[in-house]
Amino acid sequence: MAIHVAITRKILPGKEQEFKESLRNFLGQSFIHDGVQGAAVISSFPGAYSNEIGILRTFKDEKERDAFYNSEQFNKWEAYASTLTEPAVYRQLTGLEAWFRSPNPPPRWKMAIATLCGVFPTSLFLYYATGWLLIGLPAPFRLLLTATLMVGILTWVVMPVVIKIMKSWLTGNINFTN
Repeated sequence: MAIHVAITRKILPGKEQEFKESLRNFLGQSFIHDGVQGAAVISSFPGAYSNEIGILRTFKDEKERDAFYNSEQFNKWEAYASTLTEPAVYRQLTGLEAWFRSPNPPPRWKMAIATLCGVFPTSLFLYYATGWLLIGLPAPFRLLLTATLMVGILTWVVMPVVIKIMKSWLTGNINFTN
């Protein structure tokens, strides 16, 4: 099972360009480690002043995550990066947090509601669009095909739209309870 880790770093003033170049090099080199399955950087829009960078890493499993973070390669990077940033904050993303690829994901209850807003219409769509095609197949195979379609549609189509639509509410910029 893939493990996702969110890292947040605040870059020291005047060190932004040096850190970004160093991070770009390190991210490329980090894929030498077999257990690293992905990495992404989250930063503010060009022109917006922010000294905070989010780094999202995906590992094959906990063993690979631990091996990477205990490696000489990572320890060298961490020692250097700590001269350019405030201490990093590491959080393992579990469950729904992985849909919301952000250094500061919303509360789990909001993620659950947003996910339901994506899953329910997608499941209705799949039921009506494919149900008649799959009716003659054995139940386990039918469910596997439906689940595969569901995950793909949610990951690349539905959840990005749901998150975009609900962004203000998810991030706390609006509150429906007042």
